[in-house]
Amino acid sequence: MPTIFTKIVNGEIPAYKVAETDKFLAFLDVRPNVKGHTLCIPKEEVNKIFDLDEETYMGLMAFSRKVAKGIEKAIPCKRVGMAVVGLEVPHVHVHLIPLNHMGDMNFAQSVSLSEEEFRQIAEDIKNNI
Repeated sequence: MPTIFTKIVNGEIPAYKVAETDKFLAFLDVRPNVKGHTLCIPKEEVNKIFDLDEETYMGLMAFSRKVAKGIEKAIPCKRVGMAVVGLEVPHVHVHLIPLNHMGDMNFAQSVSLSEEEFRQIAEDIKNNI
């Protein structure tokens, strides 16, 4: 059964997309730790990051770097943190999280944003990539 991320890739579920190539997709996390929390995924569904072939792994890191640079320009923050946890959805995903405090990496917290806020954040990041 396809993961929720594969359904996003296939257009079956909407997402606030910020960047896309033929192999990778970046979109806002709908339960963000902080404003601007973005997920980068390979379009190919693979469960564990270290099971990616080397070319896809390196491509995902380069894609994530590009998206992180856009986040830094669009969202006021001291830096963009990166985490790969992979327990909640069995599809490789890199969390890019704008950081101002260590607590911003706490996955037990989330912020509520309106649909308009999500749209505006996605647009701001897109325009800075």
